[in-house]
Amino acid sequence: MSRWENYQSPYSWRYASPAMRHIWSEQHKRELWRKIWLTLAEVQQSFGLVSADQVNDLRAHAGEINIPRALEIESEIHHDLMAELKTFAEQSPIGGGILHLGATSMDIEDNADVLRLSASLDLILAQLDELLLAFAQRIEETAEVPAMAYTHLQPAEPTTLGYRLASYAQDLLADRADLLRVRAGLRGKGFKGAVGTAAAYADLIGLDHLDDFENQLSQRLDLPFYPVATQTYPRKQDYLVVSALAVIGASLYKFAFDLRIMQSPPFGEWSEPFGRKQVGSSAMPFKRNPIQAEKIDSLARLLSGMPNTAWHNAAHSLLERTLDDSANRRTLLPEACLICDELLTTATRLVKGMVFNWPAINHNLAQYAPFAATERVLMALARAGADRQLMHEKLREHALAAWESVQEGKPNPLPDRLRADAEISALISPDQLQELLIVQEYTGLAAGRAREMAARIKEALT
Repeated sequence: MSRWENYQSPYSWRYASPAMRHIWSEQHKRELWRKIWLTLAEVQQSFGLVSADQVNDLRAHAGEINIPRALEIESEIHHDLMAELKTFAEQSPIGGGILHLGATSMDIEDNADVLRLSASLDLILAQLDELLLAFAQRIEETAEVPAMAYTHLQPAEPTTLGYRLASYAQDLLADRADLLRVRAGLRGKGFKGAVGTAAAYADLIGLDHLDDFENQLSQRLDLPFYPVATQTYPRKQDYLVVSALAVIGASLYKFAFDLRIMQSPPFGEWSEPFGRKQVGSSAMPFKRNPIQAEKIDSLARLLSGMPNTAWHNAAHSLLERTLDDSANRRTLLPEACLICDELLTTATRLVKGMVFNWPAINHNLAQYAPFAATERVLMALARAGADRQLMHEKLREHALAAWESVQEGKPNPLPDRLRADAEISALISPDQLQELLIVQEYTGLAAGRAREMAARIKEALT
């Protein structure tokens, strides 16, 4: 039977990078289990529990992963780690008998999970850095380019393209700092046995030697350990990891959602890259749907719910351990990492290839930016001694009348209406009014702060 005749997870072939899929593969998991068993035997050799011949035998066979044989054994004993252990022992006639000495399953599984999480977060951080650098480049390119800003999905005042992009980058830069903190705090269970007391190891090497024993294992595995653990490491750690990934998902969701809005014809200012042979719709040949941005929002929406499961796993891990987290963690941890991996690679392609529709940007500025001039004109009238409330009402009437014309598809008549108003002309000179109406330059600190954000990104990543 071909693999296509059974259910396949889309993360196995459609989403996520080959590197992330490898980290969470069955093959790599078993390689890590064997690495940990071998490391345990090596350290136990230094305490006189295991001979050099036994360790050399284990080392010689550690790479001989035989998943079919392990699954055959598992079908009989219903314990996946013990099945792998028995497979390894079968292959190692000299050393097989001392495998797993003093250990419990979670001494192997939990440490392997944290090694996989560490590798996953390292990969995600590298991808996040690439995305941030892509943002920095686009921010620098567009720092001073005026564009209409929208609040409540209604035209508001001008901003710059670079400043809007800087808002997404700022969120992601904060997400990066959070993820670095979580990555630095990752801890394995260590080797503490069935309930975390390391009683079996103490019987083997003596209570006074336990600190040295765990320190050697920690150094060899390049993995810090929790000083206190039960049968598992604290499941709160999973919650912190998955939450940090979900926060990245939230930042990317907003960027992708905004891109979808800006690609719609009423705005039409941005669009995601569209391949020359790409098909937008099976029924409507003209369609150019924002499918990559929609994919980001779809996967990020799924990721957003995962911290809730991790929370329950942490809160419901009763006393020294219950097994009701085990089944869901088989998909929770890998899929959270695989989704975030796909989100970042897709977002990077979008940022690098994003298209700006300059005619639409300029058209929307010409149509809507003059309304922002009313604020500048109102302030100038007040400084000239006019009654602020009376002038506000006058400007509101002009703006509403101009809005009706814009809604009918006509050019914005607001500048001409203001120039023709005698009361306004009596207080503001034509030249001053003309200057106030150049609202494309009414972007305040936007350009400067955008460039500063690009510089902050580059400084943080060097």
